[in-house]
Amino acid sequence: MNGFAQIQKNWAWGGPLDPLQQKYRVMHYQLELELFPESQEIHGKNKITFASVEKLDTMRLHLIEEYQVQKVIMDGQEIKFRHFGDTLDIYPVDCTCEEVEVYYGGKTPIAIRPPWTGGFTWEIDELDNHWMGLSSQNEGAKIFMPCLDHPSSEPLNGVDLIFTVPKPYFVASNGRLVGSRDSEGKITYHWTTQYPINNYNINFTLGVFYEVSTTFESVDGKQIPMFVWVLQQNQDQALPLLDVLKTSAATHEYYFGPYPFPDDKIAVVETPYLGMEHQTINAYGNNFQFEKIGEVTADWLLHHELGHEWFGNKVSVKDWADFWIHEGLTAYGDWLFYLKHGGEETYHEKVGSVRANIRNLRPVVSPRNSTSDYAYHPEIYTKGAFIIHSLRYYIGDELFFPMLKAFASDERFIYENLVETKDFTGFVQDYTGLDLQGFFDLYLKSVRLPEVKMRKRGRKGYQVSLPNISFQMPVEIKTSNGYERHVLSSKPILVKSEGPIEVDPRGWYLISKK
Repeated sequence: MNGFAQIQKNWAWGGPLDPLQQKYRVMHYQLELELFPESQEIHGKNKITFASVEKLDTMRLHLIEEYQVQKVIMDGQEIKFRHFGDTLDIYPVDCTCEEVEVYYGGKTPIAIRPPWTGGFTWEIDELDNHWMGLSSQNEGAKIFMPCLDHPSSEPLNGVDLIFTVPKPYFVASNGRLVGSRDSEGKITYHWTTQYPINNYNINFTLGVFYEVSTTFESVDGKQIPMFVWVLQQNQDQALPLLDVLKTSAATHEYYFGPYPFPDDKIAVVETPYLGMEHQTINAYGNNFQFEKIGEVTADWLLHHELGHEWFGNKVSVKDWADFWIHEGLTAYGDWLFYLKHGGEETYHEKVGSVRANIRNLRPVVSPRNSTSDYAYHPEIYTKGAFIIHSLRYYIGDELFFPMLKAFASDERFIYENLVETKDFTGFVQDYTGLDLQGFFDLYLKSVRLPEVKMRKRGRKGYQVSLPNISFQMPVEIKTSNGYERHVLSSKPILVKSEGPIEVDPRGWYLISKK
């Protein structure tokens, strides 16, 4: 391991956008790196294409201080810079330039607990080949390249990623492979994508892989290349993993609409850590722990990370305060797999198993200008997904399922048009024509839960209310006549039943029944 492997810093990103960085927009990154597995180093350059409405006196980028910046080129000449802490300030020459090249390199930061505490993971596989994975969701791209490292900054015109490695190694990365060339015992791979991409989704994995591929026919008729790369030692798992990938892709399309990046690919690569939703090259490290759900074979990790292609990669937040939109909607997509292939009862069993572990400790939505480490907590997954589950009952399936698909395809909220919580809640209310603000405020922004108050009234009556809420909410109540839908609020209503009733028997809501 390298010299600072065990002393990882807090490289969380987000928070308020630096005023100097508000003056320009990144249009494109062209990252060219040589990877050195033996010494666990990277060396190369990043060309940043940007747009600015005014001449920049200082162009502020991010790059962790563990790398050494050799030079910065603008308009064909070296210019002054200052690399301090994890900040790289560049002092542009007097020109109308829109590109800057930063040459840098050094030993890579080692991930302590990937992907949660990210960095580079360098391993040796069972055939004694090097195997490298990169994870940076909580750290951003500054741990591997100079960039404007903020969730609100995605390169509008995508990235070109060019990697040189020793033979016989392969590098799997974002977008599509447009070429490779051999030279003096090395191979250079050139990947490209024109789609906007979040910094932490820019990724590359090195290894000696076994490849299988097919063509996936999207619901909109597009033919999309689909790849699986696994270690040579696991090549007998490649085709089964490809089948799982096809099933998951089709399931996500069923609920969320066409695959978001048809001009690139659908792919997974085996990584030396659990997984991550890198755009068009999802990291997979779940050791082929497949399970049967209904008639199909599934892998929960693969399905979850693939779901982020819709929520996280296509629909992206500009402030980590709204992290739940990435994780909650994607986690709900995990539950929908059970619904599609196992049926309603299997779906509810899955929901119930998750509900048992929701402790409701923090609001799902964090304060504005949150950093990644503050906003990231377990309930952006679990409670976030449960709120979407509750929304299903509240608005009904006939509106709910088309609404999910419509949100994931609305041009106001996809690709370069980043979102926040009010975009989602406003869209749902506009789509359904319902006033759901009380519901959203309660569940997304507080840890309060509706409290059921129930009293017996006469021989066949029960008075039911939710005294601590200020809005109306449809709730399922089981009576002697079966499952009934009643609108509850702080004002009591009378529910008739020959015997005892049960409020929310199937668990549509997080609700207190004390």
